[in-house]
Amino acid sequence: MEPIQLVDLKNQYLKIKDEIDAKVIEILESTRYIGGPEVTGFQDELQEYFKVKHIIPCANGTDALQIALMSQDLQPGDEVITPSFTYISTTEVVSLLGLVPIFADVKPDTFNIDIDDLRKKITPNTKAIIPVHLYGQCADMDPIMELASEYNLPVIEDTAQAIGAEYTHADGRVSKAGTIGQIGTTSFFPSKNLGGFGDGGALMTNDDEIAAKLRLVANHGQSRRYYHDVIGVNSRLDAIQAGILRIKLRHLDEYIKARQWAANEYNKAFSSADNITTPFVAKNTTHVYHQYTLKLTGVDREELMQHLAHNGIPSNIYYPLANHKQEAFTADFGNTSLPITEQLSKEVLSLPIHTELSQEQINHITSHILKF
Repeated sequence: MEPIQLVDLKNQYLKIKDEIDAKVIEILESTRYIGGPEVTGFQDELQEYFKVKHIIPCANGTDALQIALMSQDLQPGDEVITPSFTYISTTEVVSLLGLVPIFADVKPDTFNIDIDDLRKKITPNTKAIIPVHLYGQCADMDPIMELASEYNLPVIEDTAQAIGAEYTHADGRVSKAGTIGQIGTTSFFPSKNLGGFGDGGALMTNDDEIAAKLRLVANHGQSRRYYHDVIGVNSRLDAIQAGILRIKLRHLDEYIKARQWAANEYNKAFSSADNITTPFVAKNTTHVYHQYTLKLTGVDREELMQHLAHNGIPSNIYYPLANHKQEAFTADFGNTSLPITEQLSKEVLSLPIHTELSQEQINHITSHILKF
């Protein structure tokens, strides 16, 4: 049996090695390392995949979130509501811009933002909402968009973990995650479902005016070279990453199916285990399983992780400490109570999930968990 990886990037690469290597050499020989046809080609192909009007590539997913917020003309002290049960990037950029993160709790089944708690957190100072499509399935976007419309708030979707996931609206329309709010953001970090061989990110929108502002902010605030209309940043997707991502984009749906197959095999194996809750998938979303995350009840999580490691099985906790409990935020939010978020941080455990998992590996993983 092949050694088990939490994410097996090497074997995924080997399957498309010849194509990737040829593309990288082609770009090196062209000396077009910044911008150029690879970046515009990837932008166009991603627009087609998402069925969205505008894609703005950038340097990474964190930059994408920051650029999105910078495009909204927010002022220091304005409040942005987001879940605390997510990676730090979502909250980090809010504080970095002098804005105030307001943390909402999440649903105990989907791990995504709780619409009832979101409503409670809206104040006259609220200026934006950032729902996170955590682990690979969409937050419940219809009620979020209705609430945002009621209060005239922009919605910025953090789609870093859910690229390719689909949301079915109440009227039957189907949208890709990231294309429902005013702005969507995503990451091409190597371990993502669509991952590069380095950092990368993108923003998406169907609004022409917002798209123009996003492009402006991402490129030093310049509308034409050396003429700077606003304060911006320097955030570009380089040509080598774009060329690699163009190739991998053609395989994205295949990658998603492989992850869904692995998740289904896990689900079947754990179906009779009373102290394991397998991922719940809401009826109005698909799940692309960026993470396969269990909830454990009455199980010593640390001992289980040690048992797995002893048997060659990696595992991880996403996330052991919610954002509002991080030292960087405790001075301002130490008294914030988010009971579901705090409970999930004690219960969740993520298992290996990637495109190269075999039945033999899954059997090895599940048998050792059930034995424990």
